[in-house]
Amino acid sequence: MTHTARKNKIRTKPSEKVFTVVNYIILISINIICLYPMLFVAFASFSNSNLLMQHSGLLIKPLGFNLEAYKRVFANPMIGQGYLNTLFILVVGVSLSVITTAIGAYALSRRGVMWNKALNMIIAFTMFFSGGMIPFYLNLQQLHLTGTRWGLIIPFLVSTYNLIILRTSFASIPESLFEAAYIDGAGHMRTLVQIVMPLSKAVLAVMVLYYGVSIWNGWFWASTILRDRSMYPLQVILREILLQNSAGEMATGTATGDTEAIAESIKYATIMVATVPILCVYPFIQKHFEKGVMIGAVKE
Repeated sequence: MTHTARKNKIRTKPSEKVFTVVNYIILISINIICLYPMLFVAFASFSNSNLLMQHSGLLIKPLGFNLEAYKRVFANPMIGQGYLNTLFILVVGVSLSVITTAIGAYALSRRGVMWNKALNMIIAFTMFFSGGMIPFYLNLQQLHLTGTRWGLIIPFLVSTYNLIILRTSFASIPESLFEAAYIDGAGHMRTLVQIVMPLSKAVLAVMVLYYGVSIWNGWFWASTILRDRSMYPLQVILREILLQNSAGEMATGTATGDTEAIAESIKYATIMVATVPILCVYPFIQKHFEKGVMIGAVKE
């Protein structure tokens, strides 16, 4: 039996082994290149500020261990307020975006909808052409959406790209399921909620990830629309600390020579505080990511 198993074992050519090894080396190198910037920020945030200022070149481990930068970050009341504002925009924005995108995708995926092709072409057109930044801002102003957090939610409810992905997913569901639902007396809304959305959990998880990352990282329109600093989301606070020298204000109270050093560590700590939460969410959605994106990509 052992002899037969060895005889039937597939032999690998030396060239294939070399190819596999080279592939592993290239992929591991790419992973290191992609991960190192994040590791550098993490190591720098935990490093002793004075040692960090004297260091140059690659950073492969924390220089000492100091949590002073994190203490200063969490002592800043704007960080906590920014988190609350971001969570409000994130939870409300993602919920409404997924609901409205699902309703629009369902309507565009159904057969027999009047002017279906024309509507799809018009919606796809908006991916490549828009009215421009100034007309968009003037519209927000006339709709009284400036100076309020709703101005960061309502105008951005539906992404054309996400709508097309979700429409393709809904269109791949067998038509017989819809016919059976209609025969049983289900309307369009009931069909969407009880049949279509449960069958599309994977792609809906991808929509949550796409919308969530977009809202979490958004800072431009928040800094343009909002005037009250108490409404600023976390990314705008992060931008102030990194670009407008707010880290120096957070470093007050230290010795004169240490102010610049601790301010540099505060910048790295703030980046970690603003980035880690969204990174922690990704592993829970990753299992749905590939499946959700590939749904409807292959037509049988």
